[in-house]
Amino acid sequence: MKRQGILNSDISRVLGYMGHTDQICIGDCGLPIPEETERIDLAVRFGSPSFMEVLREVTADMKVEKIILADEIKENNPKIEKEIEALFAQSGVVCETVYVPHTQLKEMTKSCKAVIRTGEITPYANIILQSGCIF
Repeated sequence: MKRQGILNSDISRVLGYMGHTDQICIGDCGLPIPEETERIDLAVRFGSPSFMEVLREVTADMKVEKIILADEIKENNPKIEKEIEALFAQSGVVCETVYVPHTQLKEMTKSCKAVIRTGEITPYANIILQSGCIF
């Protein structure tokens, strides 16, 4: 049995087989997930687990070189946007941040290795994390 890190076996498995430039998405409970993309459903009830709770754990276990957010987060969910910025600033991780229209972000989930569905109920609390190289 694991002593630390992500306990969810599906998330551990996906992170373990990701390579440089592969992508994974963490989304709110309303984000549509394409049939062809693996769904890792963590939602238990509205708000649990939260988007930020899951993002903190995933980024602690993953080398991230780029994050992709919906343009709409700036106006519709600045609180989460600031929490994302603070998370990466605190960890000292330097990565590129790209903003795209929400419709494009949803389309991009088709090429993600998986989409992790949280219980988050605030708008545009969705992120695509692009894997960096660990050496």
